[in-house]
Amino acid sequence: MDDPRAAPEAAHPSSRSAPAVLPPTTHSDTGENGSGQLPLRPSGHELPFVAPSSYLRPKPASRTMSERTPSALDKEQMQGLRGIREFLKVRTSYDVLPLSFRLVVLDNDLLIRKSLNILLQNGIVSAPLWDSRSSTFAGLLTSTDYINVIQYYCQFPDEIDQVDQFRLSSLRGSGAKAVHLDIERAIGVLPLETVSVHPMRPLYEACRRMLKTRARRIPLVDVDDETGREMVVSVITQYRILKFIAVNNEKHTILLKKGLREIGLGTYTKLATASMSNSVLDVIHLMVKHNISAVPIVNAENKVLNVFEAVDVIPCIKGGAYDELSSSVGDALSKRAEDFPGIYICSEDDRLDAVFETIRKSRVHRLIVVDDDNRLRGIISLSDILKYVLLYGEEDDDIRGG
Repeated sequence: MDDPRAAPEAAHPSSRSAPAVLPPTTHSDTGENGSGQLPLRPSGHELPFVAPSSYLRPKPASRTMSERTPSALDKEQMQGLRGIREFLKVRTSYDVLPLSFRLVVLDNDLLIRKSLNILLQNGIVSAPLWDSRSSTFAGLLTSTDYINVIQYYCQFPDEIDQVDQFRLSSLRGSGAKAVHLDIERAIGVLPLETVSVHPMRPLYEACRRMLKTRARRIPLVDVDDETGREMVVSVITQYRILKFIAVNNEKHTILLKKGLREIGLGTYTKLATASMSNSVLDVIHLMVKHNISAVPIVNAENKVLNVFEAVDVIPCIKGGAYDELSSSVGDALSKRAEDFPGIYICSEDDRLDAVFETIRKSRVHRLIVVDDDNRLRGIISLSDILKYVLLYGEEDDDIRGG
């Protein structure tokens, strides 16, 4: 069995049948032309957009499913899904962790402003929270929390000085933390559920918990045998779980040969989009309105140029620079790390086995569905994939439709 802890994470998929990646590119200041180039911003930095056509994999010459009949494909598909589910039931969440990893845990009394710097300095986008008063796990800090702070700033602009003094305990008030401002309650959003799983419980349980709470990552929390106190072991993400499946279950994933649109994977209607000239705040409002974590950036012809993700918000407000939220999406995307891998794309006809092959080789957080001209058709999230793998065919499941 392959060891997922040593799995390569190349930036570019090599398989022709697998979805492609659009890497960040550098262009000269020649204006927009047939290759999709855009002029430089007056400040002199280049916009991190992707050129339509240059990096798209050619559409495979044939999409036929060899001699297999639809009924045979359905049978193979279910065989593959059941194999994956059985695998998840006999492996633990601890098995997903790499041999070597770094864990950053933040104290609940830390200023939100300082937490931003810590995340950026360590190259991470989330961190478990710890209540030092009760010595207990206090939740997970994610980009959603920072978006809530931005919403508070927008609703109460006169309190900018107070925003700068917010502590992580202000994000959501409960118990001993109720003396602090509860940002979630102030802006009228539903509180995030504080979820965790024991590292030695079946991985299948962690996946079910993530789907039920709509969490994209979940902390592993154990109890110290000597002190009886909680301790955070690590955090596993949907990406890491799907990577674990892809590396160790090729004999099952290769059976998933039905097309993505055919199995209803992803969202294809009422897609929220933005342009390079839209402000960061415009895109944040779209995310909040539609409860999404990414917005495709398209041109006037609906061709995909980039994707603005919730994590892109973090460097925008570093040091409390909330006034920079009025800057353009293009300016904000220029703050990405130089090793940003690009945008993974696929067509509606690509198969789920090809998606797992891409996940096995690369770091993928979502797939943008495009047509032959790179026009936006849909979005497939890792949640969509995990939900399909766990729930398809389970008609009585209480998570379905939730």
